[in-house]
Amino acid sequence: MLERGWDWYDILLVTGDAYVDHPSFGTAVIGRVLERAGYRVAVLAQPDWHSAAAFEAMGRPELGVFLNAGNLDSMVAHYTASKKRRSEDFYSPGRKAGLRPDRAVIVYANRAREAFPGTKILLGGLEASLRRFAHYDYWDDAVRRSVLIDAKADILIYGMGETATLEAADRIRDRRPLYGIRGSAVVLDKPPAGALELPSFEEVAADKTLYARAARRENAEHDPIRGRTMVQRHGDRYLTVYPPAMPLSTAELDSVAALPYTREPHPMYDAQGGVPAIEEVRFSVIHNRGCFGGCNFCSLAFHQGRMVTSRSHESVIAEVRAMTKHPLWKGYVSDVGGPTADFRSPSCKKQLRDGMCPLKHCLTPKPCKHLEADHSDYLALLRKLREIPGVKKVFVRSGIRFDYVLCDKNSPFLSELVRYHISGQLKVAPEHCVDSVLGYMGKPPSAVYERFLEKYAALNRRYGKDQFLVPYLMSSHPGSTLSDAVALALYLKKHNARPEQVQDFYPTPGTISTCMYYTGIDPITMKEVYVPRSPKEKAMQRALLQYTVPKNAPLVREALRACGREDLIGTGPHCLVRPERNKREDTSSVPVRRQSRGVSGDGRGQKKSPGKPAPHTRADASAPGRGGRKRGRGSGHDSLPS
Repeated sequence: MLERGWDWYDILLVTGDAYVDHPSFGTAVIGRVLERAGYRVAVLAQPDWHSAAAFEAMGRPELGVFLNAGNLDSMVAHYTASKKRRSEDFYSPGRKAGLRPDRAVIVYANRAREAFPGTKILLGGLEASLRRFAHYDYWDDAVRRSVLIDAKADILIYGMGETATLEAADRIRDRRPLYGIRGSAVVLDKPPAGALELPSFEEVAADKTLYARAARRENAEHDPIRGRTMVQRHGDRYLTVYPPAMPLSTAELDSVAALPYTREPHPMYDAQGGVPAIEEVRFSVIHNRGCFGGCNFCSLAFHQGRMVTSRSHESVIAEVRAMTKHPLWKGYVSDVGGPTADFRSPSCKKQLRDGMCPLKHCLTPKPCKHLEADHSDYLALLRKLREIPGVKKVFVRSGIRFDYVLCDKNSPFLSELVRYHISGQLKVAPEHCVDSVLGYMGKPPSAVYERFLEKYAALNRRYGKDQFLVPYLMSSHPGSTLSDAVALALYLKKHNARPEQVQDFYPTPGTISTCMYYTGIDPITMKEVYVPRSPKEKAMQRALLQYTVPKNAPLVREALRACGREDLIGTGPHCLVRPERNKREDTSSVPVRRQSRGVSGDGRGQKKSPGKPAPHTRADASAPGRGGRKRGRGSGHDSLPS
């Protein structure tokens, strides 16, 4: 501020992450967009929240405090699926945990109000977006009110918030009301005319069937073309959620990507070891937004939306050319991806007029007859990037939809992907092998993945490549019984795979799968669904996916006996685990062999034959990643991030 000659500023932008000036980080994008529009923006990253002093340090902003929890929900950032505290935070300097509070947007809003009474407070980011309605909270094991109500903020921006945030800033500047902005939520004394009323907070907290009906409607109306304004009573006031903002056009995405990001963490973190999250994405490119994949456990559909838009070739090429001048550049584009790497356009032309089909998936349980599977534009982009001077390799490390690849008949995409764009391993997401479980997940039948395996193996043989797949696998998803987990263990045995890590289903706010977990009802069909909830059963399902790990043997035996599968306990080639010893088992001398890239699933360090790609598993949910599977990446997920 001193260098710019500022003695006042407009907006205090608060984030739960360390500040990283890169387009993969929402705070950087929103800050740059506001700056381009002429606003003076001060960024307060990971403030000490125990008092208002850190907020007061820069003085009162002219317009308001805009805040977010960071690239992840703060509870996901802090806790594992078993509710254990994480020891590291990849979005903090030196991986140090504990630099943001639990339920960060609520805490930050309280401190901002304490520091600046009467100032406008805007909530944004993933945490606010997924908690905009009354929602089940896994960590409280209860239904919580909308985070907008709990934070007592003036407005909440959900989804990819560039246009809504700018409009809100303009209205605050011009002293105009904040209601009616697409992609936002406010609290009103009475509902707007024509709004669709959901069951109230009090009703969904008391009745799981009403909760499932509300979740069904919230997801059905999450569409920028046909979506309607929804209201949900909280006490005597009305949470009012306006339809999603329209996705940014190609020209708008290009303009956001062209902002002057340094692609680096703030230098104040250098002495603390930097910010690890940048390492995965520093030389990556986000070429698209949105995902019509429709995974029920992923937060992407409820955040970014299902309508895919993408940047122009010229914009992506300009970004990569600029990368080649970075002092740390070594010639490798680490990823050309996004929520799903191989989506470049909407799934069909109909949605451009009528919006996405409510409560239907484009790809599952089988591809829609209107689906337009086409990799030609993405392939043309990758070819252009390979030709840029100074570029040695262009990798695709975000996950691809293997079922979408198979829908694009006679396309050279997979062939060129295998030849040029895989860094030893390709990430895909079969998740399970039992079709009933896959149905609840919103994933294609197992036979589709098997077809992809065969095609991938054949291409590796053709080009003499020694590359394998990294399939994401999940235990304890709603609909998965203990017998289903046994079937998945047998599937892994058949493929000679020994995953080091598996992903337990993580009920994150806003997803269809989380609704199933809480209510025991599939909100799409409104039919009952089995849910593994007990810590013991979840531990057994997880142990079955790692049945070769010696310490898991007692749990694996217990699970097999509970399923009546004692035939799998023994020393035969078909067995999963050996019988108990007469004396207490001593596993201290049994080595646990680690897999490494390019090594077979048997863990013995032998080169894997490209003729039989072995399933591996997802990275731990705490690791930074682009996909956002944001589960979360949700995802998700996780998706992730994002």
